[in-house]
Amino acid sequence: MRIASFNVENLFDRAKALNTSTWAEGREVLAQHARINSLLGEPVYTEEIKGEIVKLLEQLGLDKKDDGGRYALLRQNRGRLLRRSRTGGVEIVASGRDVWVGWVELKTEPVNELATQHTAMVMRDVAADIQAVVETDNRIALRDFSSILLHAVGGTPFEHTMLIDGNDDRGIDVGILTRAGYEITGIRSHVDDTDAKGEIFSRDCPEYVITTATGERVVVLVNHLKSKGYGTAADSNAKRQRQAARIATIYRRLRKLKELNVAVVGDFNDTPDSKPLAPLLAKTDLRDITTHEAFTSDGRPGTYANGTKSNKIDYLALAGAVQTRHRGRHLPQGRLGRQTRHAMGALSDHDQRDPGCVGPRCHLRRRRYLTFGHLASPPRSPATPRTRPAPELRGRRSGSLHRRYALWARSQLGSLRRTGSTVTMSRRRGNPCGVRRKETHDK
Repeated sequence: MRIASFNVENLFDRAKALNTSTWAEGREVLAQHARINSLLGEPVYTEEIKGEIVKLLEQLGLDKKDDGGRYALLRQNRGRLLRRSRTGGVEIVASGRDVWVGWVELKTEPVNELATQHTAMVMRDVAADIQAVVETDNRIALRDFSSILLHAVGGTPFEHTMLIDGNDDRGIDVGILTRAGYEITGIRSHVDDTDAKGEIFSRDCPEYVITTATGERVVVLVNHLKSKGYGTAADSNAKRQRQAARIATIYRRLRKLKELNVAVVGDFNDTPDSKPLAPLLAKTDLRDITTHEAFTSDGRPGTYANGTKSNKIDYLALAGAVQTRHRGRHLPQGRLGRQTRHAMGALSDHDQRDPGCVGPRCHLRRRRYLTFGHLASPPRSPATPRTRPAPELRGRRSGSLHRRYALWARSQLGSLRRTGSTVTMSRRRGNPCGVRRKETHDK
């Protein structure tokens, strides 16, 4: 059984504020968006609140038109929040939350189609039986990605697709895909979990019970914890620690219920030795697969950027009961600038040589790796057919090759006739696929 986790950074549409050219710009917009919606949720709009709402509307570019902002728009579904004068002034006419229905939402833009196709290529080559995904648009997008894009690149679409809307209103939820023979037989959401300080999870911590064809159960907890980029460091760390503590409580409950096969996976947004993750990684018997003695590392433990120790933020942590059933190796990636085809080929060849191994990682898109693990039992489903790079796409990483492939990909994404192939292209700013992507930020 092969389990994988991948932060896909949206498949088809992504909030513009998450793709700004600089971190400072995106961070400011996200803070303004969160603050104004918090104020709009107040039962009574005092003069002080009205003044701050007007100021935030001006900062977001919504003082003249509901959709006048570069990154955001104002929804007024019923009733009126404001009145705009011909001279350009804004007056808040709503007295509180109950007299109108609406909010401020972030504008979205299409994800680069080549980036989405390369995501499909990596999932095709990894051929996981259980694929967890982070920062996904919604269930329909995830289903269509599986049925259309995976098929288009010669992969096998997943049989089951599930995603539960979480607490994030920006379309970056967590979900799961499974193959035939790995049925999702149980789901439990934790979007409503609270503690003394309020809501715990930024997205969700769904429990997915997967039952194999042999009757074995695996419980997968998919997570995306609070990032370091949004809000103050102290607040972010405190939130992440609360989330880690709650996941640990959920995990202990599952173990008391005699669930032996438990995997806690996803983007934890912090390093293994950090204080916020201590309740989960230091105070339970969960163990990340990269720390297993049978796991052969390539010397770069990180999961994004240059792969350094401080860049280790993505995990596939397993219960103590199943740790002894693992063996694995780390895909030799080296520093940024290596050819993507080498990494892809090593991954595919490795699968054929050693189908029972666990833990390679594939470096894809914006300084992200995909790490996956493989349980030795039960027998895995038939492997997805592998394909070598198309002859016309092998060789030098030239500019003409990049342009030729870009034209080919755009035409084939529309017709969906070609089965696809692994491609070698130039890697810029840590992007192995040669697709220019801006820095992204999450909450």
